[in-house]
Amino acid sequence: MSKNLALALGILLTICASVTGLVIIPNWQFRELQPVKKADGTQYPVPYFGEQLKGRKVYIDQGCIYCHTQQIRMKGYGADIRRGWGTRRSVPRDYIFEKPHQLGTQRMGPDLASIGSRQPSAVWHALHLYNPQITSPESIMPRFKYLFTELKEGEPLPVGTFAADLVKIPPVYQRDGVTQLMPTDRGRALIEYLKGLNKTFPLPEAAQ
Repeated sequence: MSKNLALALGILLTICASVTGLVIIPNWQFRELQPVKKADGTQYPVPYFGEQLKGRKVYIDQGCIYCHTQQIRMKGYGADIRRGWGTRRSVPRDYIFEKPHQLGTQRMGPDLASIGSRQPSAVWHALHLYNPQITSPESIMPRFKYLFTELKEGEPLPVGTFAADLVKIPPVYQRDGVTQLMPTDRGRALIEYLKGLNKTFPLPEAAQ
């Protein structure tokens, strides 16, 4: 056998072994995973629907994955749990309805796997998206002001919107007479998606 043929065969075997170990076997192991059901009929995880599904698309469109992850590392492999980003490590079952998943690889900002548990307030999310420094003074996150309609005091609400969605801007951050915010349809959907991110459900495999 020539050296070139041996080299080619070695490369081919390496690729086959890698694909088998990293793709085929994990897919076979996890493809049968199903939601966990409680005695009261509730289950985890549940598919996204309605506003949350629309908001997930906005999350993807805005490239949030480039600065945020959605995966909590286990104790001993990082400070995720100590920082309060989650109550347990992430496991494959968390993502059975995630297509495509939003695991991410960069952490310019905190992990968002359970941001809905940490910050359940729609007002908090609205202010944070509009101007991150309002809620997190040292944040380097860009502003997503275009996801909101700015309103001056006494200005009528946009047609088709509801007063319940109106958000008051703290006085110190008010500029040019703008005192209130109204999320656009995309802004409202993104807020609902973020509020729904909650991977704190106890799973037996997460305790291992």
